[in-house]
Amino acid sequence: MTDDEEVQRVFDAIEDVERIADPEARSRARARITAKTRELSAGWNAERAELAQQMQADGESVRGIAKRLGIKPGTVQDLLRGYKGSGQNRPPAAERTET
Repeated sequence: MTDDEEVQRVFDAIEDVERIADPEARSRARARITAKTRELSAGWNAERAELAQQMQADGESVRGIAKRLGIKPGTVQDLLRGYKGSGQNRPPAAERTET
């Protein structure tokens, strides 16, 4: 099975959850999915940051990394600078240095 097929299976499963008729059961299912996603997210983000750093060390441009990983160039820059989440740990613009 290809990567795209695996991702599509996840999307299909999410759509199945959205079709759960009982609102309480649907809400419980959503809560479980959200909790599991949050649990995995930190590891996913750390792996993606390491990958972006390795790609940069191998000479790949920010735009090239973004294209290969399917994310925006600004996200790549954030990963390379060690920024996380919603921007809570970003220094004010006046204090930032370009990479």
